[in-house]
Amino acid sequence: MRFFRHLHTVNTHRKNVRKLCFKAGLYWQGLTHDLSKYSPSEFIPGVKYYQGDRSPNEKERELLGYSPAWMHHKGRNKHHIEYWNDFNYVTKKIEPVPMPRKYVAEMFCDRVAACKTYQKEKYTDRSALDYFNRRRGHRWIADQTERELGFLLNMLREKGEKETFEYIKKWVRE
Repeated sequence: MRFFRHLHTVNTHRKNVRKLCFKAGLYWQGLTHDLSKYSPSEFIPGVKYYQGDRSPNEKERELLGYSPAWMHHKGRNKHHIEYWNDFNYVTKKIEPVPMPRKYVAEMFCDRVAACKTYQKEKYTDRSALDYFNRRRGHRWIADQTERELGFLLNMLREKGEKETFEYIKKWVRE
């Protein structure tokens, strides 16, 4: 039963992201978003740790201290901030680097779609912003990327999807 529930969640999330990416003019990204979730490295733990109201990676992380499925996922999907860490030759440390706009836009779509998928009828245009603010200070993100994502999430809350996606279409191509 968890197999089909997890598959349904992944498919629903991808469908929601695809719709939003299409609104943003990101057609290829919408079609290819999160395909790694169907790989055995991600799908099997997804079934094993499925809960229905949050990512299975959270449960896996609680039990193991880290999530091998997440490690696999973030290294293959450029719409995750964790993908954008690299060695800085000046500071001699691994640091976050700014994400290209098309991936910031896909990350925005991903976060909105995740809120719609997990919150269902409780979703509002401020849901993804609330999640973003709760995680502030708990993630490693380039300042520019954090400002850009925060701006888009605030715009969604204040002006709604139609105006936000009209803005994103132009912004990505600047």
